[in-house]
Amino acid sequence: MISTTCLDLGHFTRPAAEWGGPYDRREPVLAYLVRHPGGTVLFDTGMGEGSPETDAHYRPVRRPLTVDPAEVGLVVNCHLHFDHIGANQRFPGVPALVQRTELALARAGGHTIDSLLPGVSWQEIDGEHAIAPGVLVVPTPGHTAGHQSLVLDHGDRVTVLAGQAYDFAHEFRAACDPAHELRDPYRAWFARLGALGAGRPARVLFAHDRDLWEGVLPAPR
Repeated sequence: MISTTCLDLGHFTRPAAEWGGPYDRREPVLAYLVRHPGGTVLFDTGMGEGSPETDAHYRPVRRPLTVDPAEVGLVVNCHLHFDHIGANQRFPGVPALVQRTELALARAGGHTIDSLLPGVSWQEIDGEHAIAPGVLVVPTPGHTAGHQSLVLDHGDRVTVLAGQAYDFAHEFRAACDPAHELRDPYRAWFARLGALGAGRPARVLFAHDRDLWEGVLPAPR
């Protein structure tokens, strides 16, 4: 059995100019604890500290991550922006899966809060990576070149922890419309999710939206 628990780790405020809207937008920061027969995976770890400029820009309100480090056998970050890796350093020695492309971007500077990178047991991967039966990392580039999601196969249904592959459930819903023209590189991984879903009911959960998408993932197109 694979179970998923949503962890509310606070929120930040995205300035209107950054997303092209008429007002500043408050966005939740959500992580997920995944328990499977072989252990426990923590998907994202909340907002990191260490940059007064970042705090001034986003005005974060942080809630502590209360997960016992002894319980977690693996960390998976959807990508390495500061609002997804904030508590990685609380898990020294615990492997943190990251796409090689994403870690290279972060280490080059200007991608995240640099002080959040040391002291983490990064485990670089290239492409898909099976963690356990029914627990699969799938690259979902777009928001960043090395973005990744977690696909959980329950047998009769699937759950996708999509991170920030799309910011909001309504954007993912629009992309499921056959009339919607998917942009590269979204086209390839959207087709892959559809193939993994194989016509079964699916739930897609996001890092910055409490809403979710439910349905049958579209067949590759």
